[in-house]
Amino acid sequence: MVLFGTIINGITIILGTIIGKFLSKIPDQMKTTVMHGIGLAVVVLGLQMAFKSEQFLYVIISLVLGAVIGEWIDLDGKLNACGNWLEKKLGAFGSGQISQGFVTATLIFVIGAMAILGALDSGMKNNHDILLTKAIIDGFTALILTTTLGIGVMFSAIPVVIYQGTIALLAAQIVALVPSVLLDQLIAEITASGGVMILAIGLNLTGITKIRVANLLPGIMVIIVLVIVMYNLNGIL
Repeated sequence: MVLFGTIINGITIILGTIIGKFLSKIPDQMKTTVMHGIGLAVVVLGLQMAFKSEQFLYVIISLVLGAVIGEWIDLDGKLNACGNWLEKKLGAFGSGQISQGFVTATLIFVIGAMAILGALDSGMKNNHDILLTKAIIDGFTALILTTTLGIGVMFSAIPVVIYQGTIALLAAQIVALVPSVLLDQLIAEITASGGVMILAIGLNLTGITKIRVANLLPGIMVIIVLVIVMYNLNGIL
């Protein structure tokens, strides 16, 4: 089953969130310290991912153009409006910052080499080892995030399943159409640009900054287009 690893990944995120919800009744001071600890860990994760880039200028361009697009369409505002709607629908069970939990968890779970390589392995070889490993990591991370960010973390399972599932289903076509060199470049630069966004999330969690990370998300599409264009130009020249 091609989608087995992806489905298990989504389930572990949901289970981790449910368990974390029952552990969320901890003192506010402890929550703050835990939040800062998570933030510092996320900062380190973002830095590790950002250093994967081989052309950091591409990352800078993608972040700038992505920010312009994100601010223009007010992606952060739309996401917050969605979060507020979910907050009302969920009532008392949905207490917490839905949009912050959703965005934070989605970026951490979706962006990175494991999501892409794991989905490709699932689609091409029916080998789910990478995604199953990722599922365990994501489930534990969801548990920890939920104790401070609330039930919004659960909804990150939706983009995770859609994103990884799409790659898995299209794996054969992707590998056939995209040269291995270009695919390696895409994975590296997507991971790097995503790492900068995760770094921003970590700084937000520590309270140092209030960066509208959601408005940087279009940068992912920009980096994909930029890497493909530059690869083809280099091939022509």
